[in-house]
Amino acid sequence: MNTRDIDENVTAELARLRDSIDNIDAAVVHMLAERFKCTQQVGHLKARHQLPPADPGREASQIARLRQLAENAKLDPAFAEKLLNFIIAEVIRHHETIAAGDGDGDGEGQGDGAGAGVGER
Repeated sequence: MNTRDIDENVTAELARLRDSIDNIDAAVVHMLAERFKCTQQVGHLKARHQLPPADPGREASQIARLRQLAENAKLDPAFAEKLLNFIIAEVIRHHETIAAGDGDGDGEGQGDGAGAGVGER
């Protein structure tokens, strides 16, 4: 089907929905950046006090909490858990980098540490 064959109302609705999606994506990125700023601070605090980068108890409670939030929001809890596990792994990597004294744990190309943080350590 050619785009010129699509009803103008459909095209307008698609544009409206895509604008909303773009706004939501931007908000998600900004929220993750803020969360990573906090987890970077946690990483520095842990390093100063020689605490381990990972906290399995905290991770387990966060996974359970986010699964429940996902269910309440009508989002697939398995998806939410996968996303959280990805973020947790990145936060732990940052904390390990900080603990090793190899910088601030931002990772290359992430500037101020934006990237992960749902499973705060």
